[in-house]
Amino acid sequence: MKRIVLFLVTNLAIMVVLGIVVSLTGANRFIGNGGLHLGTLLVYALIMGFAGSFISLWMSKIIAKWSTGAQVIGSPQNSTEFWLVDTVRRLSERAGIPMPEVAIYEGEPNAFATGPSKSNALVAVSTGLLQTMTREEAEAVMAHEIAHVANGDMVTLTLIQGVVNTFVIFISRVVGFVVDSFLRRNSESSGPGIGYMITVVVCDIVFGFLASMIVMYFSRQREFRADAGAAQLLGTPQPMMNALARLGAMQAGELPKNVATAGINGQPGWAELFSSHPPIEQRIAALAGRRLS
Repeated sequence: MKRIVLFLVTNLAIMVVLGIVVSLTGANRFIGNGGLHLGTLLVYALIMGFAGSFISLWMSKIIAKWSTGAQVIGSPQNSTEFWLVDTVRRLSERAGIPMPEVAIYEGEPNAFATGPSKSNALVAVSTGLLQTMTREEAEAVMAHEIAHVANGDMVTLTLIQGVVNTFVIFISRVVGFVVDSFLRRNSESSGPGIGYMITVVVCDIVFGFLASMIVMYFSRQREFRADAGAAQLLGTPQPMMNALARLGAMQAGELPKNVATAGINGQPGWAELFSSHPPIEQRIAALAGRRLS
């Protein structure tokens, strides 16, 4: 329940901020007496499409900590925490990135990396993963998350999300205006009517649904790259293959929506096109091919 409330409150706050911005800039006045102003609409779509994504990225570490209850390790208190911090430090040095914050959270086996930049990142691992994996397998998982940070995957996916959001917002309102103009072609009233509003809502849903396939495709590709990055950091793909095999035999720990795509393992979607993570078998096969090449 806490996760749902936090997700709703965060998104509501983002929408309020964006609403204020477009009102102050006048970007929301893209329909006037002269018809549809495409330039103004494009500005509106860019603000709504990119600003929300970047605000979410900027807040990602804070939201991740709140939603998962992750506790950042300041001063390690036991052997597990000492090992975890030391492992992340060594992997970060190999990857050539600043040391990220390291956290542990209560939950089923999973781990994630998030943060607005390579120099301001968080790597978190669940107690379930630390308890069920060997040190070698857990190190491979940490290497996978460090590879995400080193690859700049958080920013890349944010940019992709911003682009598709912009297209969805822009095209939906163009279609809405065309449909509304057709329905009211003999009317003397000005301004958008009910046809515009209904069409925009329907198009936002349909186009957003289709656009999510594009975002999820890139999300799956970054998982392959992070697996390969882990193999490179460790000098061999075998530990990552072993870690994935173990994850495949367990129920993945569910992560909040805001960090779900960043987990080492994701809940399978009802169709692969809408899954943020490739099937474990494909990831292992890709690493096996890397070993043979």
